[in-house]
Amino acid sequence: MFRVDRRFFMTFDWVLLSLLLLVCGMAFFNLYSASYPPAGGMPPYMKQAYLLLMGMAGIIFIVSFDYKELHFWNYPIYLLVIVLLAFVIFIGNSAGGAQRWINLGFFQLQPSEPAKLMMVITLASYYSRKEVVNGYSIKDLLIPIILMAIPFILILIQPDLGTALMFVIIFISMTVFAKLRWSSFLVLGLSGIGMAVVGWFYVLKPYQKQRVETLLNPAKDSLGEGYQILQSKIAVGSGGLFGKGYMEGTQGHLHFLPERHTDFAFSVWCEEWGFVGSLFFLAIYFFLLFWGLHVAMSARDRFGLFLAFGVVMLIFWQAVINLLMILGFLPVVGIPLPLFSYGGSSLLTTLFGMGILMNVRMRRFQTGSNLEDCDV
Repeated sequence: MFRVDRRFFMTFDWVLLSLLLLVCGMAFFNLYSASYPPAGGMPPYMKQAYLLLMGMAGIIFIVSFDYKELHFWNYPIYLLVIVLLAFVIFIGNSAGGAQRWINLGFFQLQPSEPAKLMMVITLASYYSRKEVVNGYSIKDLLIPIILMAIPFILILIQPDLGTALMFVIIFISMTVFAKLRWSSFLVLGLSGIGMAVVGWFYVLKPYQKQRVETLLNPAKDSLGEGYQILQSKIAVGSGGLFGKGYMEGTQGHLHFLPERHTDFAFSVWCEEWGFVGSLFFLAIYFFLLFWGLHVAMSARDRFGLFLAFGVVMLIFWQAVINLLMILGFLPVVGIPLPLFSYGGSSLLTTLFGMGILMNVRMRRFQTGSNLEDCDV
């Protein structure tokens, strides 16, 4: 005997699913072009296709239970991710001078990616449980600051400054949304400025400082640190109004553009589809995020509100940073464009986040422990 939710098809967010599939479809065709011809072994687009199917299966699993269960599983998930982050520091796989991955055989898990979603769940759980009418004081924020600082430090050690800063951005976005006292704004602002100064002089490594300096004048080192930014800007600009055509981009296919299927995947899209094609993609992409905010505003409770808002902010800020990076307005920090850049951990994390959005949307009318169901 199975119990089937009578309102499943009525409450399921088909708009969100359609937008998600459209974005993933465009990303797949772009990845095929960016990674063609394959260098050997399983091509990246095939790996991404398998992981996409895994992610869709994960979405089905996530929407099958009430998102409020995450209240109970919040801290076990947090501890598991912290263990993985500590684990990767000691015996993780290294590449490019960083130690960030755990080899699972069929793909390389980067624990810092699911850690971002874990941070959203953790902060949503805290702010929904501890509601403050007049705004959160610094004392109220001590626990979420500590919960954010632990993964921040572990990821900074790898080293992965760009991903570590994402935890600060997620914390700021969700905390400001939760409402702060003006005194808290002042203290956090001054603390942020102080930490930025200390970080520049005592924490950042020489190559990280060089990236910031290169941003201001990439032509000064056009064959070194400035090469990626310059080639990306050339690719974006050479697309013109309608682009060079699918799989006809010279910057990508002649291997001038580095990391063309990961960090600079959207540069390939811009070159092949031009301004009009890029505008079309961005319209679909940001409408997806706008719809995510609509999901948050229609949530049935405070936890669902913060959960959906946090997922949207997680995707939004990564997208903005990646787009500004490929246009030369931000230094190259290794932040992918969610759902679009190649990368298993990023793709699965984002799809799981979309599953949470769908879960919140499906249960917006739910008042009891379970929706109405029927026997089949």
